[in-house]
Amino acid sequence: MFKSRKKTNTSGPQPEYNPSSGVFTIPSRMEKIEREKKAARFHIIFFAVLFALLFGWMCFYFTQTAIEDKVELFNNDYNKRDELLEARNRRGSIYASDEETVLAETQAELDEDGNAVQTRVYPFGRVFAHALGYSLMGGSGLEEHFKYELLHSNVPLSDKVRCDNKENADERLYPGNDLITTLDPDLQQACYDAMGNYRGAVIVTEPSTGKILAMVSKPDFDPNEIAEDWDDLLSDNESGTLLNRVTQGLYPPGSTFKIVDCIDLLTEDPETAENYSYDCSGIFEEAGESIHCYDYEKHGEIDLKESFAESCNSSFANIGVNVIDPGSMSDTLRTLLFNHKLPYDLPYVRSSINMPDTLSTEGIMQMSIGQGTTSMTPLHLNMITCAVANSGILMKPHLAEELRDANGRVLRTYDPEQYGSLMTEEVSDTLREFMRAVVTDGTARSLKGRDYEAAGKTGSAEFDNNKSSHAWFTGFAPYDDPQVSVTVLIEGKGMGSSYAVPVAGQIFDAFFED
Repeated sequence: MFKSRKKTNTSGPQPEYNPSSGVFTIPSRMEKIEREKKAARFHIIFFAVLFALLFGWMCFYFTQTAIEDKVELFNNDYNKRDELLEARNRRGSIYASDEETVLAETQAELDEDGNAVQTRVYPFGRVFAHALGYSLMGGSGLEEHFKYELLHSNVPLSDKVRCDNKENADERLYPGNDLITTLDPDLQQACYDAMGNYRGAVIVTEPSTGKILAMVSKPDFDPNEIAEDWDDLLSDNESGTLLNRVTQGLYPPGSTFKIVDCIDLLTEDPETAENYSYDCSGIFEEAGESIHCYDYEKHGEIDLKESFAESCNSSFANIGVNVIDPGSMSDTLRTLLFNHKLPYDLPYVRSSINMPDTLSTEGIMQMSIGQGTTSMTPLHLNMITCAVANSGILMKPHLAEELRDANGRVLRTYDPEQYGSLMTEEVSDTLREFMRAVVTDGTARSLKGRDYEAAGKTGSAEFDNNKSSHAWFTGFAPYDDPQVSVTVLIEGKGMGSSYAVPVAGQIFDAFFED
């Protein structure tokens, strides 16, 4: 006979251990309910505080972003606030470095319905085309980079009230802020004229400050007619007229790259550089590969300075293969900002190079004379030249001087800013001597005998299988106290000494005549 088992009732209150008394007790129903309410209140408060902190952090983040990145947000294509501002404000003017010459201004007129119609006017037309850029069709150059500043008006509220009380719509526009640039109008015109019908680029800078005094890129366009010519400019795939060749044109540097070779050797092993000697027979051969000097010219027994002045390809191919350490050269290239960002605010492209430790013997030979896969912008080459002229210190290149409101009150000053040292003062001093020798005894002799003492380096850079070459010159003057640095690139014209040097000479002459 089966015995029935009594089931234990587990649905009632369960004993709980009481630490204060050291015994198990059964809590009352009210105590249990109170504890559950207390736990619920704790969770509610915890999550409320957590969400409040998260919301506060999110508000702080968005506010900080809106303040710090206000220009980027304003310039975003999805942000149409610029269109609203252009309807309410008159875009500010852009001035040359003399603070009087107007490079760009806005004229406002009334249409037949009494509405204000604004027109951007460029008094110099094509002369400042790529440096200034344009404000329509997406914008470019200074017009685009400083769009936020030019479209905003920082005049006092009282001035805005007076504008509001004007009768005509064009007079009711608030005056935008004005930009003072570093551009020298006379020097810019001289550069433009010196380039003539050549395709290429010119950049002129002040080594001690980084101020860009002139910037010319050809072929060019008329920013006054950019809207009318837009379709034709876009459909022209050959000339690249809209491209600013100074900052966005990549070219093999040719023999101007020998500046880099010398910087590395003088840094890596000054004693070897001082005692270097090479017997040039017009051709250098290594591992079944060969490099020859221009027209197979035989330079004979030459040291490093003479190799540089005469631009001896054979000697520098020998230096690249047998003298320079690939690891040291790679460090020098990084220091000189190859494959790296440049300290420049407007749009540009990076110069590029394959590091020596990845190259074959033939690749190193080509790299050593600025050929092969190496490519540079005129801007980058000018920056290295400025560092040589400025005791090894690179100042950040810039186009803006001051931002002012329409009443002339200074809102912001763009002071010269030091990037850092690209080489020691000793290396720059020696290299300046080498670059002076290029003028006195080398490939830039046509600059000799002027009222100023120039220094520089020429280059002829082959860019196709037909041995067509670009003409380069980069240099500075005066030799003993550099005030100006000039870099010239002429596309497809051949010898730097025959084409780029005469253009640089005209620019130097114009600078020192002022």
